[in-house]
Amino acid sequence: MASGDIAKGNKELKKRSVAGSFLFKLPHGDEKQAQVALFKRSGKHKYAPISGSVEKYDASPLATALREINEETGLTRSSIELLRVGKPYSFIDESIGREWTINPFGFRLKDKSEGGKGEEGITIDWEHEGFEWFDPLDVNESDEFGGVPKLVNSLRRVWPEYDLGPKAGKVLTSGLQQLRNDHESGARQLADLAISTLKNLIEEMNSDAIDDKWWANIRMAAWHICKTRESMGAAITSATVKALDRVEKILTQDISPQEKIRKMTVAIEDQLGQRKSMTDHIRNAFVDYLRQNVLQTTDSKESLSILTLSSSSTISACLLEAAVHLDVSVDLRILESRPLYEGVTLASKLLEAKQDSVNLTVTIYTDASAALAADGIDIIILGADRISSSGDVSNVSEYKYIVLFSIKPHPRLVFDY
Repeated sequence: MASGDIAKGNKELKKRSVAGSFLFKLPHGDEKQAQVALFKRSGKHKYAPISGSVEKYDASPLATALREINEETGLTRSSIELLRVGKPYSFIDESIGREWTINPFGFRLKDKSEGGKGEEGITIDWEHEGFEWFDPLDVNESDEFGGVPKLVNSLRRVWPEYDLGPKAGKVLTSGLQQLRNDHESGARQLADLAISTLKNLIEEMNSDAIDDKWWANIRMAAWHICKTRESMGAAITSATVKALDRVEKILTQDISPQEKIRKMTVAIEDQLGQRKSMTDHIRNAFVDYLRQNVLQTTDSKESLSILTLSSSSTISACLLEAAVHLDVSVDLRILESRPLYEGVTLASKLLEAKQDSVNLTVTIYTDASAALAADGIDIIILGADRISSSGDVSNVSEYKYIVLFSIKPHPRLVFDY
């Protein structure tokens, strides 16, 4: 081999990262009628998503996507909503010695009733000749359709319904819509919804051939289930990964495809049952602790004062159980928990669920009034993601612990679930 050939063979590939964004129109918020906009590039006359290189000054591929959408369509953040984050992928174009990394995104076009500009707000720039709306499932790689290379590969990463089939696709779109729009449920409830969506999806999948492609489609759907609510991502991802582990163990068993589907759904139902029983266990242990370590240490104690700032289904279940089964009045003080006001949501749920016979008083305090709210309380209860070896608590989206701080003179109690 000549020295020139050796140098050429050892030449490193130039790497380039691109953000490719698909704009979806969902009439009345119904993803069953979804349409995707494809833009016809000037000169090439090929349909493509809105795309552009991730530049050094871009904070992230998402920042690139937003910048390119604004440059190529005139739409601003007020007119679009991030709908899906696709899993990035890479490929090599040896003809030009370049490795491409594609970061796919899906955005929903807001209509005027939501404060957006709607389709009328799209003003294409010089890079495009025009655009058209398509049913996502009609997009294909044929010459007749006229898409750019890798168009379908990018689309299916933000719209996995493309590979799931009509029934399973409807289950996924409905489940993702519920996860995205439910701002009342806590992390634990949303995690239950996530794995229920996965179970229902598996039930509706084509069971004729449970092969590597089937498994890849399930994992891609799970990716979107985990990515739909990033603020609750820890809880949803943890539960979904555990469900996938159960499914994978059945995947390799030497049984019929139909029997695999049955066993997979049973395994996930069992997981849901275990999660519920664990909540029941925590609730009962919580009440027992209060009865034995708080109420019995003080003679003739007729009331119990509790302060909390956390909102979750587990915490609300614990508080209601205490109010129902402890023979004392419960003075519950809740911080509003800005900026999302989770404390207000918790108070509303508790008052709705409270029976008339239950002696429970609920008072909401501003966060700035925490010292006033804490005056004379018996315990503080909160949900936590992490507890360090020194006892420090990190209170974020996923509640892995219920932490009870007894004010006098009881030790801290931790329920690990």
